[in-house]
Amino acid sequence: MERTRSLNVFYRWYIYSVHGFVCEILFTACWDYYHTLSWKLKGVSSIWALFIYGTSILIMERMFLFLRTRYNLFTRCLLYTLWTYAWEFSTGFILRSFNACPWDYSHFPGNFLGLITLEYAVPWFIGCMIAEQLVIKHTLLLQISPSGIQTKNKGA
Repeated sequence: MERTRSLNVFYRWYIYSVHGFVCEILFTACWDYYHTLSWKLKGVSSIWALFIYGTSILIMERMFLFLRTRYNLFTRCLLYTLWTYAWEFSTGFILRSFNACPWDYSHFPGNFLGLITLEYAVPWFIGCMIAEQLVIKHTLLLQISPSGIQTKNKGA
């Protein structure tokens, strides 16, 4: 039987990128519906989101592996949320210097320089919980065989 191996970092980054991109489109569609009651459900994102989410969740994966035995889920999600704010601010600050930042939270009362806003704390917390519990944990379990031929699981 052929030996399998865990997904390499590029494949995991790709999964995390697509997950973040799709979640952003779903979130913005729901946000738009909440404010307009339009059934068009227009969700938007930016190509930059692929890099931003992929890299952020890959770092969250490293955080998860370090924190999982040290802190409970709630505390880990608080730490992930703080990381998310730091990453969103940093990437937004860099992109803004090239006039390429796709978001502007200036209209929110809890914003800081228009790059982050406290109004998104709960959605970010929930998003981080979903990322850990559904995406990171399961992505780390994925296996690939060198030939691409499906192998039988021991327990199956």
